[in-house]
Amino acid sequence: MIMEPDFLALIQGRADQRVLFLPHAVRQMSHPDRMISTTEIQIVIHGGEIIEDYPEDTRGHSALLAGKNSCDRIIHVVCSPKEDYLAIITAYIPDSDAWSDDYKVRKPK
Repeated sequence: MIMEPDFLALIQGRADQRVLFLPHAVRQMSHPDRMISTTEIQIVIHGGEIIEDYPEDTRGHSALLAGKNSCDRIIHVVCSPKEDYLAIITAYIPDSDAWSDDYKVRKPK
C-alpha cells in the first residue's frame, strides 16, 4: 500500500496529466444546489488533504480529499489515480450533520 504523502503526490501527478470525471461525479457536481466546477476540483486536488484512504476499493486504490475553494467552501472529492490519468469518482459539499466541524471526520451514526 502507498503511504498517504506519496499517495497524495501520485494523485496530484496524475491530475497534472489528465483528469477524467466519471458520470456519477458529473451528476453530483452539476446538481443545482452544489454547482462544483472543474477548477474547484483542481484546487482541492492540489491544495487539499486526504481524509480517508480506500486501498481496497473495487475501482482501484482511491481516497477522499477535503479542501476549500477560493471562497472557503469545503468540497470533498473521491478520486483514484490510474496509469495516466486521475479518475474523479464523485465530488460533493459535505453535510454538517454527517461531518465534524472541520469536515474531516465522519460523525458516528
